[in-house]
Amino acid sequence: MDLRPWLDALVGSAPMVFAALVGLALLLAWQGFAPAGALRDLRLRLDGYLNQLVDHETEEMSKPLGQRVLLPMLRGLMHTAGRLLPLGNVEKLEQTLIQAGRPGNLSALDFSGLRMLAAVFLGLGCYLIVGKSQGFTVGMRYSLVAGAAGYVLPALWLSSRVKRRKNAILRALPDALDMLTIGVEAGLSFEAAMLKVSERWKNALTLEFRRAVGEMRMGTARDEALQRLSDRSGVKELATFVAILIQSSQMGVSIAHVLHAQAAQMRIRRRQRAEELARQAGIKMIFPLGTLILPALFVVILGPAVPLILGAFDSVTGGSGLR
Repeated sequence: MDLRPWLDALVGSAPMVFAALVGLALLLAWQGFAPAGALRDLRLRLDGYLNQLVDHETEEMSKPLGQRVLLPMLRGLMHTAGRLLPLGNVEKLEQTLIQAGRPGNLSALDFSGLRMLAAVFLGLGCYLIVGKSQGFTVGMRYSLVAGAAGYVLPALWLSSRVKRRKNAILRALPDALDMLTIGVEAGLSFEAAMLKVSERWKNALTLEFRRAVGEMRMGTARDEALQRLSDRSGVKELATFVAILIQSSQMGVSIAHVLHAQAAQMRIRRRQRAEELARQAGIKMIFPLGTLILPALFVVILGPAVPLILGAFDSVTGGSGLR
């Protein structure tokens, strides 16, 4: 058998074979040194995280100096001052802050420190202003009054904020229940209807709806999330609605029927509340009428007659009785 043709063909194709072998060797080397898919994805995530850190640092440095430096220092000072006070009824104060919407993201310790700092600064400022001109005794008297006012005013502000937030939730509740009823009757789930209402409006009630939906999506039971919503609001009507809703879900009653009945009941209560406020308006108007409007009216009406009356008395007494 003659092997010469095969050898000639092999020698002729040697460059192509060599190139193929070199290419295969490079491919194997690249596969050996290239990172695995999981490792490559991990590096990409780490790069993205580092880029986010850089963006976060840039965003932080772009904030004003007071927000970057002074506000953390003030918060640390409040926290330190709060530790010096005996904290009684911490749970009650924490619940009050939650019902107020957590203003400034303050904790019970921070709020107690804020009250102490307000008392100290107001008392010291009042003493520096009044004490130099009125003396030590008068300055101490006014500084004590100012310090007591500084300690009481944050609590009054917090209670007024709680009251405003409760009124806002109470006003928004009937319309929100109507929207929930429409959403559930249209085929949405209760959670989706709550989320749709929170997308439609932005108030204290819808923010609580959104938080409750977030807790449900994190794995919290719906009854527990609704009970937390009721505790955070502190509104009696909302607590009643949540209790009825939890009881109906446990008994297997249709949520659509419960929402429809509760929406109608809330509308009736809103009308009754408006009628009650209208009846109270007459009594509340007595104080401004008696102290502000009627004296001014008497001055306008009787003012021109005062010189005549004084002249009449003057003529009767011979010009010496009223001078």
